[in-house]
Amino acid sequence: MEAADGAREETVAYWILKSEPEEWSWEDQVRAGVDTWDGVTNPQAVRNLRRMRRGDLALFYHTGDERRAVGIVEVVREAYPDPQDPTGRRVVVDVQAVRPLPRPVSLAQVKSEPRLAHLALVRQPRLSVIPVDEESWRLLLRMAGL
Repeated sequence: MEAADGAREETVAYWILKSEPEEWSWEDQVRAGVDTWDGVTNPQAVRNLRRMRRGDLALFYHTGDERRAVGIVEVVREAYPDPQDPTGRRVVVDVQAVRPLPRPVSLAQVKSEPRLAHLALVRQPRLSVIPVDEESWRLLLRMAGL
């Protein structure tokens, strides 16, 4: 998209990044500051990682027993080859902790909100990298107390 002066206008995209808190938790991300989001093997999730751009924002979502969004991270480095993948098919991105959510948003809360029924978080529960439209992002943040 171009602005009136011909410069490229950047738009922020929104995501949900899911992690088992026993493997990588919000607290781990906060301690690390910037770290690599890796371990993504599902082809659709890998495609979503490839679509991420610097400045995009994501909800950090704990899976497992918690099943809730707990923080916000920002993409600080776009997709690059996963150094742990000898096949070269997978990619990683680097993300930075931005802030915790004042009130975590549970999967049950998301499922109870009809305006969020279209999200892959509800429709494709095993997908680990999920796009979120701007309207849904704003609603999720309101649910989180932001």
